[in-house]
Amino acid sequence: MTTSPILTFHVIAGAIGLLSGATALVFRKGSRPHRVAGNVFFVSMLCMAASGAYRAYSQSSVLPVLVGILTSYLVATAWATVKRNGLKPGFFEYGALLVALAVGGSGITIGIEALNGETGSMGDFIAKQYLFFGSVALVAATLDLRMIFRGGVSGAQRIARHLWRMSFALYIAASSFFLGQAQVFPDAVREAQVFSVSVLALPKYVVLVLMIFWLSRTLVPNWYKKAKIYFE
Repeated sequence: MTTSPILTFHVIAGAIGLLSGATALVFRKGSRPHRVAGNVFFVSMLCMAASGAYRAYSQSSVLPVLVGILTSYLVATAWATVKRNGLKPGFFEYGALLVALAVGGSGITIGIEALNGETGSMGDFIAKQYLFFGSVALVAATLDLRMIFRGGVSGAQRIARHLWRMSFALYIAASSFFLGQAQVFPDAVREAQVFSVSVLALPKYVVLVLMIFWLSRTLVPNWYKKAKIYFE
């Protein structure tokens, strides 16, 4: 069985993204290992999302296209939050807002159509999947709009914006790999559970827990003073 070059590229980029993203989440924010892992994560996730969206488009699969665009948007805006310190919102921020609105509107619209359909699905995906990712995109768009109206973002809010967007992109990657490609794992792994939770579902929950942990620490002033050097 032959594997297409774009699929191979997608898998390799995804694997690098998962490893570098996990590394960035574990290490202290602002440390050199965190910065290096974050750089690798940024590039690999853009490659993974773009190649995944392209493959899905060629197969006329709508949801993966939307998720690929959403992932690229999250990573790009998180990256820009670090690099554009002190700058007022510009063309990039306005363009990103439009992307988030387009993804969110499409996801919600298709999700509602799927709910009203006979099968409750559209293509290979159920309505709630469209609604979930569409809602995430609209929440992100709302936060973008709030940031634009305020003339930018700074301080702890800037770190939080960077953290949750990078972390949620990693959540998407973990879900896509461990659950979306469950067929590549042995039956024993697919059937294994820990406290009634599938082993393959654990990585995405770990990402969410770590995201909440670091977001919580961002709200602690003393920790913020130690971490802000990364964003200067």
